[in-house]
Amino acid sequence: MPKPTKGARLGGSPAHERLILANLATDLFRHGKIRTTVTKAKRLRPLAERLITKAKKGDIHNRRQVLTVVRDKGVVHHLFTELAVTFAERPGGYTRITKIGARKGDNAPMAVIELVTEPLNGVTTRRAEAPADAPAAPAEEETKAEAPEAVAEEAAEAKAEESKTEGAEAPAEAPEAKKDEA
Repeated sequence: MPKPTKGARLGGSPAHERLILANLATDLFRHGKIRTTVTKAKRLRPLAERLITKAKKGDIHNRRQVLTVVRDKGVVHHLFTELAVTFAERPGGYTRITKIGARKGDNAPMAVIELVTEPLNGVTTRRAEAPADAPAAPAEEETKAEAPEAVAEEAAEAKAEESKTEGAEAPAEAPEAKKDEA
């Protein structure tokens, strides 16, 4: 069972809030864009998107469910025949909220909620190439970083062997080799 929202509701009672949101949704589908407060726009967005998703399915059961919210049959017909077709390719995000400043009388923050009419841009990602390149680069850096250390250790060992053969220079070279290893 859905849990009711806590705190003050838009109209005072849950029934009044449902009526306000139903009227806002009806006007949104009728005009394509409405100007309201930011709070009402944020509460309207999930309801409107749910109704559009039901309209995209297009069967009689979903039409009757939409008719329980949007009481105007002409608006429901427009939603199912025209708006559902325009949103057929879009997987979600049917509405856009744009804040427009404060209302003059009571300084309430206002917003415009509108139906997104722009065509959906196809986003192409190159997922196969990016992960293959990303792990390879650090591995190359590690080998480059390890290579100078390995060369330095080999050089220090070679010098130590040469100093052993010479005898006198062995104590001077040994501390330097220990510094390189640390």
